[in-house]
Amino acid sequence: MGNKLAGRIGFIVAVLVIFVYGIFGIPHGGFKQSITDRIHLGLDLQGGTRLVLQVHVAEAINSSTDRDVQTLNTALASTGATATKLDLLHPEVITINGVTPTQQSAVHDIITGNVYAAYSIANVSGNYTMTMTPSAITQLESRTLDQSIETIRERIDKLGVSEPHVEPYGVGDNQILVELPGVTDQDRVESIIQSTAKLEIHGVINAYGSEQEAMTALNNVIPADQELVKGSNGIGGPDEFFLLKRVAVVEGTDFRDAQASTDENGRPDITFNLTTEAGDRFYKFTDSIKGTGQMAIVLDNKVREVAGVQEPIHDQGRITGGFTQEQAQDLSLMLRTGSLPASISYLETRSVGPSLGAASIHQGVVAAIAGMLAVMVFMLIYYRGAGINADLALVLNLVILLGFMGFAGATLTLPGIAGVILTIGMGVDSNVLIFERVREELRLGKTAAAAIEDGFGHAWVTIVDTHITTIVSAGILFIFGTGPVKGFAVTLTFGLLANIFTAVFVSRTIFDYLLSKKGRGAALSI
Repeated sequence: MGNKLAGRIGFIVAVLVIFVYGIFGIPHGGFKQSITDRIHLGLDLQGGTRLVLQVHVAEAINSSTDRDVQTLNTALASTGATATKLDLLHPEVITINGVTPTQQSAVHDIITGNVYAAYSIANVSGNYTMTMTPSAITQLESRTLDQSIETIRERIDKLGVSEPHVEPYGVGDNQILVELPGVTDQDRVESIIQSTAKLEIHGVINAYGSEQEAMTALNNVIPADQELVKGSNGIGGPDEFFLLKRVAVVEGTDFRDAQASTDENGRPDITFNLTTEAGDRFYKFTDSIKGTGQMAIVLDNKVREVAGVQEPIHDQGRITGGFTQEQAQDLSLMLRTGSLPASISYLETRSVGPSLGAASIHQGVVAAIAGMLAVMVFMLIYYRGAGINADLALVLNLVILLGFMGFAGATLTLPGIAGVILTIGMGVDSNVLIFERVREELRLGKTAAAAIEDGFGHAWVTIVDTHITTIVSAGILFIFGTGPVKGFAVTLTFGLLANIFTAVFVSRTIFDYLLSKKGRGAALSI
């Protein structure tokens, strides 16, 4: 046996050892436990929860223009003009009224700066209308979806869910797919995900005992820069209706940290820290109302507490509201991970029981083993001695595929098992192409060595071509597919790459080794 052949055999053995380690790692707790530690099971095999969420991106547009109105009014204070949103059905439109002829130039300079580049400006009878452009709306919706995905993913990660799957769902539908393998407490997860944790602090204008009383006092018209919110003033207080300034002084994204704690009476509450910019803004607000005004703490569109301000508050505070310990922990988690930029709703909620997952694993494994055994027996009967070569390559192909998944930490799904089975079929197809070509060369009267040389040489191009086109198709499935479909694409791609190696390199090496042990001119069992 030449040095070149010995080197090839040594390389194959090294590859086998490496990928066996990829499957099992350092065995502990039995081989089954070692495999499941390296190759994770997807939702359909392990059981768990699948959610499809709708992000209401229009709310982000409303919040963005609300902040711009607040900024505009600060900048326009010296001109006497005011900015407002007159039509709540079109939150992307801001109207500027009260522009005197002498202030036209000053107002125009303010609203045409880079700060408001997202708006198109129109001048009607001396007043201005600012409308957010379609491209700016599209970008804001895209950012809102991306931020929602990151926030949800971070919240789930902090809950300790193993191998969660959070990604966009559908094209242009502003939907999110969430898959949580092994999750049992579905209600709590839904609560954590769905709550916007939209904690805001607003200035209080007035309070009313009922909604009817409030609407009577307001002549059935709520001013555009105000809102009516239901809630209570402290723990155990009766429900009231509070007329608040529409634009929040502080909101969820302004929180730098939040932790569950207890007050002086041992009741759960939350302490928080604001960012530097929000702290400065909060200080100016509390300094302006100290001793005279009130502020409302609003959580998920409900007033939790109303407080007076005796001294200006900077960047630290405390939230109370009759929380349980778990509620306080969940709320602090949501504030730490950031407020969702818009509310969400559930389009689909589906649970997969672990027993169904176990049955899927059993049936999938049985199908894979049965298919592989049938193929191996066929190869032995049809190709005789060369069938052993094909079977060895097939087993090594499966070892490399599973080793790839172990090293990559890939998630195995039921379609992924289908990908494994398809890989077995592709492996057999490659061997059939090679062996049939070798048979043709033998019929032409060539020696065994020459037939193998020419057979592998001619079949190589066809094998690479078929595998590359299939890998491209798998790549498209991975890019545009969701969880289970991606699992199929991953296992198929890994399997095809392994198959190119085993069908061409490994199978050829085995043939060369067998020929090196036979005499010159010996027949080939194929």
